[in-house]
Amino acid sequence: MHIMVILIGFSLFIALCFLIFFLLAVRSGQYDDQHTPAIRMLFDDTDPKSTEEENSPAEANS
Repeated sequence: MHIMVILIGFSLFIALCFLIFFLLAVRSGQYDDQHTPAIRMLFDDTDPKSTEEENSPAEANS
């Protein structure tokens, strides 16, 4: 029964450590921007005008 008290105390200590680390991360601003990462995949990496000019058939015929 003595081991149960030790294990419960240890688990509460670990939970308190995780809570402190989470609060430090929130205060440091790690979780500030939640919108941009969700829509980042929707943006193109290249300029569409430059790719259209490179692949236009008018330049290939001349």
